[in-house]
Amino acid sequence: MTVESTAARKPRKRSTGARKASPKASPGARSEPELVQLLTPEGKRVPHAEYEEYVADITPEELRGLYRDMVLTRRFDAEATSLQRQGELGLWASLLGQEAAQIGSGRATRQDDYVFPTYREHGVAWCRGVDPTNLLGMFRGVNHGGWDPNRNNFHLYTIVIGSQTLHATGYAMGLAKDGADSAVIAYFGDGASSQGDVAESFTFSAVYNAPVVFFCQNNQWAISEPTEKQTRVPLYQRAQGYGFPGVRVDGNDVLACLAVTKWALDRARRGEGPTLVEAFTYRMGAHTTSDDPTRYRLDDERLAWEAKDPILRLRTYLEAEGHADEGFFAELEAESEALGRHVREKVRAMPDPDHFAIFENAYADGHALVDEERAQFAAYQASFADGEGA
Repeated sequence: MTVESTAARKPRKRSTGARKASPKASPGARSEPELVQLLTPEGKRVPHAEYEEYVADITPEELRGLYRDMVLTRRFDAEATSLQRQGELGLWASLLGQEAAQIGSGRATRQDDYVFPTYREHGVAWCRGVDPTNLLGMFRGVNHGGWDPNRNNFHLYTIVIGSQTLHATGYAMGLAKDGADSAVIAYFGDGASSQGDVAESFTFSAVYNAPVVFFCQNNQWAISEPTEKQTRVPLYQRAQGYGFPGVRVDGNDVLACLAVTKWALDRARRGEGPTLVEAFTYRMGAHTTSDDPTRYRLDDERLAWEAKDPILRLRTYLEAEGHADEGFFAELEAESEALGRHVREKVRAMPDPDHFAIFENAYADGHALVDEERAQFAAYQASFADGEGA
């Protein structure tokens, strides 16, 4: 499967009421799972017996830093979406609504840890020091990644769904054999949890006690397929069947994501094996810019999750505790707008994609069929030039 696997799905009928409950509970019916939360949607700080220690000493400056990370990541994401709509990018996968899951988990990593992303981890890339504009080359079609993965220990984006979990597991097994004091974190979505590669990764990581954290951002929609159509139990409970722990965390709570990921990474570094973290969040926008979410989900659902906005809840907490004033927010707004202008200028300065690059390096010694296809495509391109000159 790829990002663009959206064909042959019929649009859902829109309704104004809630979904009907099943008349009879089945043996595998899910119960309400425990949700690790340290900051409520109303911006109230709440303690947690097990994970509190991992953020107990967080400073106001660090809290402002988390807020800044989320705001700038969202601004970059919004600019990229606009650039795609204006024809500067071929496609874009927005992270809107998932900032806390990415910034919290990203800031939990150490410099020597290694990250394996999907194609939506723009916030994690920010935390790892990857220039945001380097993320856009692939979506513009001018390169296959745009950054050196070993410079930031941040692997190139992976379009094939779920395959990066196998890469992460193998890398983690190598770290264990080398005796390295570091860990690996692999990101994937709820849809990828249905892929065989993910199941194989769970098996190998458990058997070989690999120091890897599987971080699932459950944004509840695998393109147009809801999580309820993919699993009979909450996703984090799948870890039990493989012999390692799973935790569900409030994915819109940056403090909880930070604390739980720190715990899981520390556990991996101590040689205690893998962990599955399910960040329960929501994709506020479209799956990608080629998707129309209004065809398959209700507006009421989106509005309910907007009230749990990860940025708004941290701002509420910062203001209530006196950790940030209007000057801080005004300065950050100016920085955000400057980032947007910078991204736009950088993208427009990128070269146009080479239309014929797709035919290169398909075969080492060339191929008659590829040559024929290249010629056909060249004639097609030339037909536009002929039309302009007529």
